[in-house]
Amino acid sequence: MARPGLLLLLLLLALQPLQPSSLPRPDTTEGKVTIVGLILSALERATLFLEERLPGVNLDGVVGFRVLEAQLQGVQEEWAADPLLGPLSLRTRQLADKLAALLRRSIFYLELSDPRYLREFRPSLQPGFWKLPRTWTHTNTSLVYPVLEPEDSFSEESSDACLVQLLGTGNSSQPCRIPDFCRTLVTQPNCSGYRLSHQLLFFLWARMQGCTEGLFHQSQHYISVFCANMMELNRRAEAFGYAYPTRDLFMENIMLCGISGFSDFYKLRWLEAILSWQRPWEGCFGKPAAKEEDPPTAPPRRPHVLRVKRREKQFTDGCSCHSTAVAVAALGGFLYVLAESPPAKGELRLSTRPPLSGS
Repeated sequence: MARPGLLLLLLLLALQPLQPSSLPRPDTTEGKVTIVGLILSALERATLFLEERLPGVNLDGVVGFRVLEAQLQGVQEEWAADPLLGPLSLRTRQLADKLAALLRRSIFYLELSDPRYLREFRPSLQPGFWKLPRTWTHTNTSLVYPVLEPEDSFSEESSDACLVQLLGTGNSSQPCRIPDFCRTLVTQPNCSGYRLSHQLLFFLWARMQGCTEGLFHQSQHYISVFCANMMELNRRAEAFGYAYPTRDLFMENIMLCGISGFSDFYKLRWLEAILSWQRPWEGCFGKPAAKEEDPPTAPPRRPHVLRVKRREKQFTDGCSCHSTAVAVAALGGFLYVLAESPPAKGELRLSTRPPLSGS
C-alpha cells in the first residue's frame, strides 16, 4: 500500500504542475548574454555582502566563495576567445580579481575566530583544490532509494571527524584515511538531508585529494547513488514550493552534484528560483525578506550574529553564511555550464556519456 506521504506528494505534483522558466532561451546569443548578466549581477551583490561582513563570515561561507572563484576562472578560459562575450569576460575577470583579494583577507579573520577549524579544513580553501568537471552526465533514477530515512541521526561532529581523516589534517598527517567508523558513516544507504549531502562531500573531496585506493575505487558509484537521491530530494522540494527550510539544502545539492558532473541539476527554472531568493538590499541568501521591505538607511558593517548550529552562522538581519555560500557556488555552476555549451530543453545538458550507474 502506498504511504500517505507519497500519496500527498503525488497529489501535489498533479495539482501543481511544474512551471517552465520565464528566462529567455539561452541557446541564442542574446538569451545567453541576458542570463549570464543576471547571474553576474547576483554574484556581484553577494560579493559585496562578503566584503561588508568579512570579519563575521565563517569558514563554510568562505569555502562557497572559493568554489565560485574556481568557476569564474573556468568561465574566463571558455570565453577568452569569443569576441561576442568580451564584455562579460571582462566583468567576470573583475569579479574574480576582487574575490581573490577578499579570500586572501578572509584567512586573517578565520585565524582569529576559529584557528583549529581553519587548520583542519584549510585544504578546502587552497587555490586549485576545487576541480571542475570536464565531462558531464545525468543522474540515474534507478539508483533512487525506495525509502529515505529521516536525518535526525546526522552528526556534524562525526562527519567533520571523517573529513579531517580524509584530508590528513588531524593527528595523522596521512590523507585518504578512512577508519571503519567513517566507512560505515559515508556508505550507509537510505540517508537523506544533510547526512546524504555530506556523504557525497566525503567522496567528492576524496576525488579532489586524488584518493584512489581501497574504498575509493568505488567513489564514482557512491557519487552516482548519492546524486540520484539528491535529485529526488530537490524534485520534492520543488513540488512543495521551495519551502524556506528546504532552500539551503536544495542549493547545496546543486552545488555539490554540479561539481560532481551531473548537468541535470542545472535547470533553468531552478536558476530562476535561486535568483529570486537573494535578499535585494543585503545581497545575501537566508531568511526570506519581507514582501514590502525598505532599504536600510545605515546598515551596520558588523551586525550581531545568531549561531543557529555549530557550522552555521546567521546574522540578525536574516543573512546566512551557509546559504549564501551554497547559493554563490550553485550560481557559479550555472555560469560555468553556460560557458561550456548551450543548453537544451530547459536544462543545461552537456552530457557526453550515458547516466552512470557506478557499476
